[in-house]
Amino acid sequence: MIGIDIATISRIEKMIERFGNKALNRFLSPKEISLVNNPSSAAGFWAAKEAGSKAIGTGIGKECSFFDMKISKTKKGQPKIKYKKHLRKKYKINESSLSITHDGGFAIAVVVIN
Repeated sequence: MIGIDIATISRIEKMIERFGNKALNRFLSPKEISLVNNPSSAAGFWAAKEAGSKAIGTGIGKECSFFDMKISKTKKGQPKIKYKKHLRKKYKINESSLSITHDGGFAIAVVVIN
């Protein structure tokens, strides 16, 4: 299964300017917020969670919320995505991979699930 999403960095930046940390709390856990250094990384995390929900075929909603997935980074800075146990079981997720890129005012994320 594969999911992809694109987010406009300026949209996330405006959201943060207007609402501050409340904006980030809408889609990130406190631990994830600690990894966000700027609006482009926040947009990348937004796109990653959207892509993760698309990879399982649900999109963000009742069945899969922003908080049913966790974004982390390895010591080398590689992004990782992990689904909550109930989703891993329901969708038979053994392994997931995440890639995030930023360019030209956009953040793009791709999630592949095995």
